[in-house]
Amino acid sequence: MSFLFKRNPRTPQEVVRSLNEQISKIDLTNDNHKKYQDDCARFLKQMKVILNGDDETEPQPDQITLLAQEIYQTDCLYYLITNLSKLNFDSRKDVSILFSNLLRRKIGNQSPTVDYLINSKPEIIMLLIKGQVHHEIGLICGSIIRDCIKFEVINSLIIASKVFWNYFGYVQSDIFEVATDSFTTLHDLLTLHKKLVSEFLTSNYDQFNKNINQLIQSKNYVVKRQSVRLLSELVLTRTNQNFLNRYFDDTINLKVVMLLLSDKSKNLQIEGFHIFKFFIAKPKKSQKIMDILIKNKSNFIEFLEKFDLSSLNDSTIIDEKDYVWNEIKKLPEIERL
Repeated sequence: MSFLFKRNPRTPQEVVRSLNEQISKIDLTNDNHKKYQDDCARFLKQMKVILNGDDETEPQPDQITLLAQEIYQTDCLYYLITNLSKLNFDSRKDVSILFSNLLRRKIGNQSPTVDYLINSKPEIIMLLIKGQVHHEIGLICGSIIRDCIKFEVINSLIIASKVFWNYFGYVQSDIFEVATDSFTTLHDLLTLHKKLVSEFLTSNYDQFNKNINQLIQSKNYVVKRQSVRLLSELVLTRTNQNFLNRYFDDTINLKVVMLLLSDKSKNLQIEGFHIFKFFIAKPKKSQKIMDILIKNKSNFIEFLEKFDLSSLNDSTIIDEKDYVWNEIKKLPEIERL
């Protein structure tokens, strides 16, 4: 922590204020922007040392408290995210580290940074979500968001917002890194906090179902496979029972899964089968579902005859295939006049 041992070292409050001042001066069209970027980088590194210490000195709790309080009071995090694209690459990484450190900071059972984000500046969360679509800052924004949603209250804030539905567009980005990172975030939002997500899926069944089915029918192979895997994970989560009761009574969903079974990709056929088996195993099927199953009985049998799973060396899925095959054979034949 060598900078603190200068004759007139900056206090934590001064470091934050100086950072805010330099951020406000960055203008990428100005010849001096490099100087201001370098100044921001220097102050961010000083903040990291206050939070984490260095080879010479351990972090001091009182200094950390002063730093954090000044960050909250001056809305430093807001200005950092607003101007994230103006910072150099290393500074953007330091912003992510700063967020991570502050999020982990606790006072008793309280998480001051989480309280600040929820109660004082929820705009920061919204800016981070929208930032994921921008190539130069998308991965940093995604990393910060995933740190944030480890806290259920922030996860709840996001999935209750209209901005949440942007992710179903982000995952279809032509920029591979943006699409992949966005899907990682979407997956975490829908799997980390089981009870919260269960209530969300029940309350937002129609909109979620429409969006996930659109992804499953994407022309992009990666999007299709990731979407089916996410859906499979939700299907296997017991707390999602209310959602599943509606999902497996919905003929639109059965038709989408049937398209997966007929896909040219063997991997997608297998992913589709893992969902299709639940339509078959459901004890009380709706009449509309039964009608589709009966109508397509011969097609299902033909598919299962060719559906070779021996290369997987997985006895479980082979047993499941046999079960599905037997159940389909039990379906009544269509009455022909």
